[in-house]
Amino acid sequence: MRKRLEGKRVVIGGSRNTEEISKLIEKQGGTPLIRSLQGTVFLAEKEVEPELKKFINEGADWIVFTTGIGTEALINLSEKLEVKEKFLQLIQRANLATRGYKTRLTLNKLGVKPIAADQDGTTKSLIQSLEPFDFKGKKVMIQLHGENAPLLVKFLEERGASVFTILPYQHIAPQVDTVRTLCKELIGNKVDSVCFTTAIQVRSLFDFARKEGLSAEVLNSFAENALAVAVGKVTAEALVEEGVEKYLVPEHERMGAMIMELSSYYEKIRN
Repeated sequence: MRKRLEGKRVVIGGSRNTEEISKLIEKQGGTPLIRSLQGTVFLAEKEVEPELKKFINEGADWIVFTTGIGTEALINLSEKLEVKEKFLQLIQRANLATRGYKTRLTLNKLGVKPIAADQDGTTKSLIQSLEPFDFKGKKVMIQLHGENAPLLVKFLEERGASVFTILPYQHIAPQVDTVRTLCKELIGNKVDSVCFTTAIQVRSLFDFARKEGLSAEVLNSFAENALAVAVGKVTAEALVEEGVEKYLVPEHERMGAMIMELSSYYEKIRN
């Protein structure tokens, strides 16, 4: 009996649990290729300190928190800088918006509730929750994590807001040779699918492709040959924002479920 991934070369874009995912792919008859696109996300206290001080001095009409860990990092940093009380006062006075249930839990501990929040963890859903509000002339601070949120910033700026972003956790890009190798493999039709486990991995691939003038060719490879696979909605959203129209995403956001979804896909198209 033919295995579902027999003859398929499956790229793993993550850097964690790669051995476990590789075994799942091999059990289905596929060939795993580890091409880590994750890079490193680090707590950038020194880098973000001037931005946090600026925010505390100037304040904001709206504050958008996008991750629980990033929110906690800003609170901890404000305490180190001995401005925690003022920072919390700004949060209590401003209109709050959040993305993600962990973010809401963090704010609940502070006794504050957002007036706008996503429904499914995605930036698209967060933007939809912000649509009823007037942002003309409003100052908006957005806490981000590791990467920018161009669609959110664009949405707010188009509605007249002045946007200020803070990234307490910042991103160091992955190894250039690794990303270059994957681009060549995609363009040369040497891989059948690419499994992305975070949005940052998607950004790393396409940021590099744009810098090298290869974005159109990489996009075409996903349209014509290689299949993009996202572990969940947030990662899938990043693919859509980068222009990838054909992709898979499992119902349950788990790595194992992602590989099984891919296996089922190939079984269906064979039959």
